[in-house]
Amino acid sequence: MSVSVESKAGGPLLLAGRLHDPNYRGFASDNYAGAHPEIIAAVQAANEGHVTAYGEDVYTRALQQVVQSHFGKATTAFPVFNGTAANVLALQALLPRWGAVICAATAHINTDENGAPERIGGMKLLPITTPDGKLTPELIDAEAWGWGDEHRAQPLVVSITQTTELGTCYTPEEIQRIAEHVHARGMKLHLDGARLANAAAHLGLPLRAFTTEVGVDVLSFGGTKNGLLFGEAVVWLNSESDPGLHYLRKMNMQLASKMRYVSAQLIALLTDGLWLRSAGHANEMAQRLSAGVSAIDGVALTQATESNGVFAVLPPGAAAQVRESFRFYDWDQVRGEVRWMCSWDTTETDVQSLVAAVEAAVVA
Repeated sequence: MSVSVESKAGGPLLLAGRLHDPNYRGFASDNYAGAHPEIIAAVQAANEGHVTAYGEDVYTRALQQVVQSHFGKATTAFPVFNGTAANVLALQALLPRWGAVICAATAHINTDENGAPERIGGMKLLPITTPDGKLTPELIDAEAWGWGDEHRAQPLVVSITQTTELGTCYTPEEIQRIAEHVHARGMKLHLDGARLANAAAHLGLPLRAFTTEVGVDVLSFGGTKNGLLFGEAVVWLNSESDPGLHYLRKMNMQLASKMRYVSAQLIALLTDGLWLRSAGHANEMAQRLSAGVSAIDGVALTQATESNGVFAVLPPGAAAQVRESFRFYDWDQVRGEVRWMCSWDTTETDVQSLVAAVEAAVVA
């Protein structure tokens, strides 16, 4: 099949079986990147013949062993389609109907999931403003009160994001301090791990070192932002209770009939270090980008670059000019703050081209 479409420059682009320009690069989201070739190969291998449906398959069973090798023998993985669902299901499993979740104001569950935790999950969010996207016990206590008061949704879960929506990374000690603080008050700790692999690459630690071993109860493990076609997983770390996730996953329309395709991808990602190589590369490209743009007079970084995201303030009008070549998001339009995200397939040439475009726009 040949399809004629318009290129970025407006001219005709003739591509066989393709509707996009494969040479186009964006920095708006790590979701823009395609799937890693090893993931495609894993899906292809899982595609032959007939396999039992609804998670009763050899791939989903094997995934449990792979996940346990990273998070501990007591853990259970529940594959789902997307990150919003993973977060909602994990929080539902932790909460009664009258429960509330304390989170950072910048948390994805508060800003980018269109009310799904509240509308679909039936829970109230209690957001807290933070300077760097990270909660602390002291900040948590601003909303950790009112237990037994029937007029207030009960704060029973704290949700943190690793790495945060501002690209910053919790240390294991910070998470353990939060977990101990939360558990002492009868609450549970959820971790949104959409970019958990990037945190591991930054910290130089195994996944369990800043999750299971420091008191996290349940986490959402991200795959799409790290090279999967689609698919995430809820990873239940607390072996002392039955979360009811088997039922919640079906109720929330997240039980894949052909679950082998999600599980096969996660197995490929978590085996032989693909998850860490891909995340580490994205982090490295972000470091290069951070160094490049911070050397430009008039550009100021607003957050430490600790994962694959770079946050910076540009002079008025500069962002619009850079967008003529690269797509990216405004983070705070009032401040002129933008966000650039690097991916598993971002190249040094991509970074150099973006830095050059920023420099040209700033000095223009």
